[in-house]
Amino acid sequence: MTPPIQLRRTMLTLTLVGASLALIAVALAPDSDDIGRAFAATRWRADGLDIALLAAQPAAVQIHIAAAVAALAIGGFVLARPKGGALHKTTGWTWVIAMAATALSSLFITGLNGDAYSLIHVLSGWTLVALPMGVYAIRRENLRAHRAAMTGMFFGGLVLAGALTFLPGRLLWRVFFG
Repeated sequence: MTPPIQLRRTMLTLTLVGASLALIAVALAPDSDDIGRAFAATRWRADGLDIALLAAQPAAVQIHIAAAVAALAIGGFVLARPKGGALHKTTGWTWVIAMAATALSSLFITGLNGDAYSLIHVLSGWTLVALPMGVYAIRRENLRAHRAAMTGMFFGGLVLAGALTFLPGRLLWRVFFG
């Protein structure tokens, strides 16, 4: 007997998240000593977040963070709610706009490779291609392609990429952990 479709989707999501975390662990393995030392030296800020550090960032960084946080919140809401109704369509379009703003603003941010683009910018470029593809898929009533595109961007472009912003030395690491 095959499991119900929701259970299969949940199993697939957990498998993808697990595989993504394993891939991150393998990618970070050469730097594990440095990361371990950074985690050991970290103390959670008792006085809260370093908002002044965020306020001191260029406008592109502030826009990028605001759009990413909005996309994460809206995307989580969309994923948790029933699909296909007016609320799904409205919040879905809002999510698409927030994702586009996140991807576009990232093109004005460099720093991982000095003044050059890094591999993360490939994800931004892909997002700018995949967003219209996901919208096109639903307009053609291809639910499977729409679901795959949108959940892939949510988990890959927001959750996974967002988790990487908390690596030692990065801006959000400094905001949260000093």
